[in-house]
Parts: sequence; C-alpha cells; structure tokens
Amino acid sequence: RDAHARSIGSNMLARASVLSSTLSDARAMTQSSHVASRTSRVTMLGHGRGRRHHQRSGARTVVRATAADGRIETLRFLTPADAAKVKATFGTPTYVYDRATLVAQADAAKAFPNAFGLTVRYAMKASPNKAILKIFKSRGLNIDASSGYECERAMRAGFAAEDISLSSQELPTFFPDLVKQGVKVNACSLSQLERFGEVFPGGEVGVRFNPGLGSGGTGKTNVGGPSSSFGIWYESLPKVKEIVEKYKLKVVRIHTHIGSGSDPAVWQKVSGMSLDLCREFPGVTTLNLGGGYKVGRMSYEKSTDLQVVGVPVKEAFEAFAKDTGRQLKLEIEPGTFLLANSCAVVTSVQDKVVTGTSEGHTFLKLDMGMTEVLRPSLYGSQHPLVSVSAAGTLPTTTADYVVVGHCCESGDLLTPAPDEPETISERTMGEVNIGDLIVIEGSGAYCAGMSSKNYNSFPEAPEVMKLEDGSFALIRQKQTLDQILANECDIA
Repeated sequence: RDAHARSIGSNMLARASVLSSTLSDARAMTQSSHVASRTSRVTMLGHGRGRRHHQRSGARTVVRATAADGRIETLRFLTPADAAKVKATFGTPTYVYDRATLVAQADAAKAFPNAFGLTVRYAMKASPNKAILKIFKSRGLNIDASSGYECERAMRAGFAAEDISLSSQELPTFFPDLVKQGVKVNACSLSQLERFGEVFPGGEVGVRFNPGLGSGGTGKTNVGGPSSSFGIWYESLPKVKEIVEKYKLKVVRIHTHIGSGSDPAVWQKVSGMSLDLCREFPGVTTLNLGGGYKVGRMSYEKSTDLQVVGVPVKEAFEAFAKDTGRQLKLEIEPGTFLLANSCAVVTSVQDKVVTGTSEGHTFLKLDMGMTEVLRPSLYGSQHPLVSVSAAGTLPTTTADYVVVGHCCESGDLLTPAPDEPETISERTMGEVNIGDLIVIEGSGAYCAGMSSKNYNSFPEAPEVMKLEDGSFALIRQKQTLDQILANECDIA
C-alpha cells in the first residue's frame, strides 16, 4: 500500500511538472489576450469622437466617449414596427425571443466537430423558460442543470431524467431521488463525491475538475484556476482516487469548464489538459468540456467560431484514441452561444434628465433596469441599445446619452464602460424623447434568468416568442403584485 501511494505521488509530481509548464503557457496566453482585448476596447472607445478621458463624479468615474467605434447599433431580428407592436400588445418592458435564431444556434452547436459522438447540453441557467427548453428538446439537445430545481424544471418541460446532467455548487439534499430517476451527477467537490459514494456505493459518477486554469469575459465569469471554487482542484487527484476506491465507484465522465466568454485558444489548451485527466480513470467514456464560447453582442465584438475551435479538439480526441485505444464521447454545454443574440428587451423611455453643462449628461431613464438586465451593473457588460420612435420608425438624428434603469439604485446603469460597472459611459444613439422605445439587444442569456427579481417591488416582465411567420406568442405573463406577495405571511 505504501509503495502504491509513493507511486501515485511520483506520478502526480511528474504530471504536476508538465501541467505547471502548460499552465504557465496558457496563463501567459490568457493575460496577453486580456491585455490585447483591453487595449482594443480603449482604442475603440476613443475613436468615435477622437477623445476619451476620465473624470470623477462623486465616487464614480465618468468616461466621455462614443460607444465603441462610433457605429450606431442596429436591430437584429425585430423591425421598428415590431417593437411598436410589442409595446402595444404586451406593454414594456418585454423580453422578445426569436424562434428562428434559437433553432439556428441549436443546429450550429450540434455541428460541433467531434471524433466519436457528441452530446450538446443546453446550460439552462442561461434562460430556463419552458418554451425555450421545448424548442431545444425538439432539436435534440440535452440539459446541463446547475441545481436540483433546474433538474425538476427540465423534467416538467418534458426532458427525460437520463438526458439531464447535474453539476452544482450545492448538491441538493434530494439528489438521491434525482439519481434514482436517471439524472447524471458530476461531483464538483471532494465532499460531494463522498456524499455520492455513501448513498450509491458501486455507482457510476462523473467528476468535475478545476484544471488549474480559467478564462472568462470578465473576472466574475472565470470559473477555473486557483481563484475559483468550481470543481475539484486537479492536484487533489489522489484524494479523488481514494474516495473512488473507498466506495468502489465507477468514474465514467470527466467534466471541466473554465468560464463564460473564454479565450478560444485557452479553451483548446484546457481540452488537452482534460484528456490527461481521463487517462487517470480507465472507465471514463465521456469528456465534458463545458461551454463558455464567446459571443459578440456589440457590432465590434467577435464571436467564437465553433468549427474553428472544434477541429483541434476533434484531433486531440483522435490522438487520445490512437494512444489509449479508448474512443471518448464529447459533451459541450453552451448557454450564451444559444441564447445571447436570440432575445431583445423592448423598453420605453419614461424620463429624460439633463445635469450640468460641459460636465453633465443627458440621462435616459427606462421603464426597466437591473430587474430585467443585470449584466451591465454586475459585469460592466455591453449591450446594443437601439432607438425606435413611438410610431415604430428609426430616428434620423443622433445624440449622446447615459442610459439608466428604473431602480432606486445608483448602480442601475445600462451604459457602463466595458468591464467597468462603476464607470459611466455615454452612448451615441438615435435621438429619442419620453415615450419612445429602446430595444436592448443581446438579452437572451443571463437576463430573464438572472435578474434582480422584484427589487423595488417591480414585477417580472413578460416574455414572448417571435415565430417564423412574424407573429408573437406569450410564453410568460407579466407578474402581478398579488403573485409577488403570495408567499408572505402575517404574524399572529
């Protein structure tokens, strides 16, 4: 036993040395990418009017610049007349999904290059509405769930339990019931693996590892590396094997995910590191590489081409098979890729405020905010904002605005500087007045599903689906005040 332990330790030291070199290269790649991206954004912010400077406004920094490279953002799948029709029919704010875009993105994900089979799992946390789940089910997608409740929600939408994979920061107390129904569990910590083994000795399980490297669009969307709590740290491999042996578990899946909006080159690098982990478990038949493919929402942002990033991964799987005789199946878990540009929020300008002179701004106050689209306040994320007149036409003149939400919260900002939620940024847009519309594009992923629900007692906004014939179908009603209050209890 001692000799075996020393052998594992020796192997781990050798592997750690190789992995350390790999991580150094990949981290350098990530840092270089972030610096280049940052420089690019600063350059573009200064391009529009030839100037960019910061000033302090109370505790907040202000960026005086046009949006991006001076281009005015345009509508994606809605027409100006559509936006006016949505307001007249459903009110504002309203989330509008485009069925044709959802179908096209699902089919694109299913075409991801693979060597020995592919399962595409929709990361349903991106937007869990039943209508969206049913569309993806009809296209042959499975489910990536991040909580036990998402598992139950997916099953209520028609997914079979065996088509659901659970990778969660909190393994639910009722996970045994889910497993008995057929849900596949990926243990995301040593304690989760221990709990699974206690309940299901001899059972099949997946293991999510933190490969030691992460990459995300921002630090807050990076879920790999030493600053992330997601997954089992790769150097804990001996402990994983110890628990597996203790409960005679069969590790059949390895799972890694490094972040949302990740650098494609780093993602490819981590796929190779993940294959190394598969070598440690001879029973592994599936490698899940997560998702996080970068999607450009703004006109100047680039999107990851799945065909480009997928080919080297396919070749790596083929090389692994040649070396080991094992043909691994690939799983991916797109969320943003499927949803980001498949939805827009139609909202109204409900107020307009001007502050000061040369140091002031013209603020547009919308009838939505962080209660519908939280990402700008949380991450400094950029969303295209398109002006539409109340009559359903595009403005012919432009103006510079700071766009804010309706919440009594200084952080409710729709136009922060890129990746800087504390920095106010002006945006050049079509000129609008009170009563006109703003369409917030790129609002499909992590918007309706990640809103600061009911802050200031604002109700959940309705969700509608634009169908192929141009009509609109309601898929979630606007919440009522009675529904907000339904779970409150009086004290006797």
